[in-house]
Order: sequence, then structure tokens, then C-alpha cells
Amino acid sequence: MSTGTASTPPDTFIHSLGRFAIDVVTDVGDLTLFTLNMVSWLVRGLPKRGVLMRCFYEVGVRSLPVVLVTGLFIGMVLAIQSYDQFHMMRMESRLGAIINVSLVKELGPVLAAVMLAGRVGGAMAAELGTMKVTEQIDALRALGANPTQYLVVPRFLACFLLIPMLTAFADAIGVLGGWLLSVTMLDIDSTFYWYHSNKYVTIYDICGGLMKSMFFGAAIAMISCNRGFNCGSGAEGVGRAATDSFVLSFVVILGLDFFLGLVLSAGYRVIYADEAASVMIETLRSMGGFV
Repeated sequence: MSTGTASTPPDTFIHSLGRFAIDVVTDVGDLTLFTLNMVSWLVRGLPKRGVLMRCFYEVGVRSLPVVLVTGLFIGMVLAIQSYDQFHMMRMESRLGAIINVSLVKELGPVLAAVMLAGRVGGAMAAELGTMKVTEQIDALRALGANPTQYLVVPRFLACFLLIPMLTAFADAIGVLGGWLLSVTMLDIDSTFYWYHSNKYVTIYDICGGLMKSMFFGAAIAMISCNRGFNCGSGAEGVGRAATDSFVLSFVVILGLDFFLGLVLSAGYRVIYADEAASVMIETLRSMGGFV
């Protein structure tokens, strides 16, 4: 009697690319459905105060030290790296403008979100993954509680509301760090530092950076919770969920930063068209030695 051999699936580049595309579409669809389910529970009512305060403490208070340290070094590094180029153009007095614009628009929100994706997102994915592996999530369902309402909604609200506040702290300490290093080590006049900062940094820049951080916080919360809920078995599955949550959050943060930057830049050109032209003319005159 002849025995048949099981055929193995082909493993060419095209087949690997197809499997990757299917996995991406599946993950995106699962995350979308997961997010819609969370929103449906969010609109039904807020979780209990005790559950919210515990998540707020973990996301907000315990993340403050790392955010402050990150913001401080961002400001000082920007000052050091920008000084030589501005000094060659005899524009070192405008160093405060480039430091603070870069902080509030890009580096503050993005780097603060990346740090929080590692600390908060990884912790949430590991915690929820452990709960899934030990069947605590199934126990919640058996007790009549919805895991999404009890576990996901509080974490989403904590990230969505508190990460912008943490970003504001990172921006503030970065501005102070850049000013302190510029004045004490680079011999830049403090008056000109703050004058040009006030002239070039607009409320639109500040609000745009904080708005970005709200999107970053929402993405971190949803990706981390989704990875935790879909965690594999055992310690390896928990570790992979924590790693995947950080990697995916990092990629999504950069992608959101790009698209939100396009939208905010278009809005800036519409709102500040005349002012941007006058600033450009003044800058060119200053570089040419006319002012």
C-alpha cells in the first residue's frame, strides 16, 4: 500500500510577501475591531474612580521622572549641536528659537511618546498578557465583568489624557535646559534668547505638539492592550507581547508624526502666511549683514 507524503507549502519570496501582507491586514483589522469595541464601552460610561486613579498614577506620576530627564537632555543636546552652525552664520542670538521650536513641535512630543511606549506600553502589554496566560481575563468574564471596560478603557483614558501633560513637562524642562546651557556655557545673552523664542514660537506650535501627543497616547494604549489581549502562551508569549507593543508603537508614532506634521504644516501656512514671509525676509537680511 502506497503512503502519501504531506506537501509542504512553497517558500518563495512572493509567498513570504503574501503571508506578510495577510498578517498585516489581519493585525490591522483586529486592532480596528478592538478599538471600536473599546470606544463602544467608553461611551457607555466611565470606569470606577478607584480603577481610573490607579491607572492615572501608573501612567502619569511614575512616568514623570523619566520624562523630565528626557526633556532636559533633549534641550541641552539641541543647544550644543545647533550652536556651531548658528555661530558661523552670526545668528547665535537666535539659538533659543530653533531649540524651542524643535522641542515643542517635534522632539518633545515624539521622544516623550517613545519613552512612554517603552515604559508604559511595555508594562501594560506584559501585565495584560500575564492576566491572559493565567486566565484572569476569563475569570472576569465568568464573574460577569467585561474585560474591555475594566482593563482597557482606564488605560486608554490614562494614556490619552496624561501623555499630553507629560509632554508639556518635557517641553518645559527642555526649554529651561537649553536656556541654562546656552547662557552659562555658550555665552548667549539671556535677553536675546527669550526674545527670539517668544518671537518664533507660536501658540499654534505648542498646541500642535500637544495634539500630536494625544494621538501618540491613544496609539500606545490601544496597541499595548491589543498585544496583551492576544498574548501567546507562557513566559515567551508575554515577553513577545511586550516587545511587539513597543516596536509597533514606535513605528506608529513615527507614521502619525509624519501625517500630522503634513496637516499642521498646511494649517500653519494658511494661518501665518504673512508673518512667515516677513520672518523669512528679516532672517535673510540678518544673514547678509544688513541688520
